[in-house]
Amino acid sequence: MIKKYALVTGASSGIGLEISKILASIGFSLVLVARREDKLKEVTKTLINKYDITADYCVGDLENPNIPQIIYDFCHKKGYFISLLVNNAGYALPDTFHKTSMEAEEKFLRVLGVSVIALTKLFLIDMIKAKQGKIMMISSVAAFAPPSSIQTLYGPIKTFINRFSEGLNLSYNSFGITSTAVCPGYTVTNFHTASGVQQEMDSVPSFMKKPANRIAKEAVDDTLKGKRVCVPTKTYKVIVFLLKLLPHSLFPLFSKRLAPGRYENN
Repeated sequence: MIKKYALVTGASSGIGLEISKILASIGFSLVLVARREDKLKEVTKTLINKYDITADYCVGDLENPNIPQIIYDFCHKKGYFISLLVNNAGYALPDTFHKTSMEAEEKFLRVLGVSVIALTKLFLIDMIKAKQGKIMMISSVAAFAPPSSIQTLYGPIKTFINRFSEGLNLSYNSFGITSTAVCPGYTVTNFHTASGVQQEMDSVPSFMKKPANRIAKEAVDDTLKGKRVCVPTKTYKVIVFLLKLLPHSLFPLFSKRLAPGRYENN
């Protein structure tokens, strides 16, 4: 009998770590993926000891185009059937578009976009054969928000992730496979500091900053229910609703009040 696993990218910190904890707490076996082996090994050991689960890890930087295949081969060789794929890894670029090198943009797009496509394509084949599977895409409220004066490509790539997830549902629901686009707002993690955009986070009103464990809990619940889109917390459900209703001409005023750091002139 093939044992079912959840694979989580970016699992050593932030939302990815919290998702891993929740999955472990409900009995999932895990394959954790991140760049730093020391941290990844520590997290894996902690989850095994605390939740008495089976867990393994695979070190890999998704900036490397070969890593998705390496991750898949690792799981295939060990006989891990990935019944839940969590595409979580990501970061932001701190500078405006004209100040960011093309190399940096390409690496960014690979991690947040191309690697998501590659991992999904690889593990989807096994899900189709098994006639079951769930995919979680960590997107963002930025997918619904107006364009930003910084992180110019962040919103567009998250909009793509949402549409990609929709397409997977359209094509593969008949095989028992669902995809959930999880769209959190500002979340308290090391994401902003690590990405060099902590100043932006500091300018956001406190009521808009949500704890990572709460985001992870709603993400897991909605994914296991097969929901197509998950917008965690009532605050961001309301904000996304308003963003869909507001005329585009009012976007700048609305956005400057709620997320001033994203819309200052650079």
